[in-house]
Amino acid sequence: MKPFELLAESALPDGTVIKLTRRGDEYLILADGAPLMTSRMHSSEELLATLACQHSRSLSTPSVLIGGLGMGFTLRAALDLLPPRATVVVAELAPAIVLWNRGPLGHLAQHPLSDKRVRLATADVADVINSSKSQFDAVILDVDNGPAAFTVPANSALYDRHGLAAARQALKSDGVLAVWAIQLNAKFVKLLRAGQFEPQVHHVRGHTIKRGPRHTIYLARKS
Repeated sequence: MKPFELLAESALPDGTVIKLTRRGDEYLILADGAPLMTSRMHSSEELLATLACQHSRSLSTPSVLIGGLGMGFTLRAALDLLPPRATVVVAELAPAIVLWNRGPLGHLAQHPLSDKRVRLATADVADVINSSKSQFDAVILDVDNGPAAFTVPANSALYDRHGLAAARQALKSDGVLAVWAIQLNAKFVKLLRAGQFEPQVHHVRGHTIKRGPRHTIYLARKS
């Protein structure tokens, strides 16, 4: 089998090294050598946005926050649902991820960063959440592997009780928090309920075809 070709690499502020690689038409991003995301498997990321934006799509001027740009699939799915006067804030900590989405990865999701509704914040999504109050109709978190199995341990702060309290404050009264996860975490469901959310758990396929790994989407309405 043909090996992956290294296209670029960069370091995150905490020292984690991320690499962009390609084999044929498949793109793979690694974090300290561990696979973080692949262009071959993004159905669950698209479903994350679809579920999160069901209410927002009916509003005239919704405001949505997406934490984690990835390869742009979640952003593209949100943009395809939301109305022309929507605002979508994308918080991405790694400038390299933004650069790659404007370059070699851009075609994968039809260059979503070029959409006039997008506001890019090259920042930690936690900082954006903590500085917001009753601002968003939906907060979509596609950061790391979700509430467990972290590639970057510092990301756990997004999913503890303090992180959930901040997310609740950032949402409007009928807002929705949506979280992508590589696996189910029963403790996180309890934390959502304790944090005054009404959680639903969706188990979805990572591939559009009905095979391959299952991922988890938490959809939690502010109660």
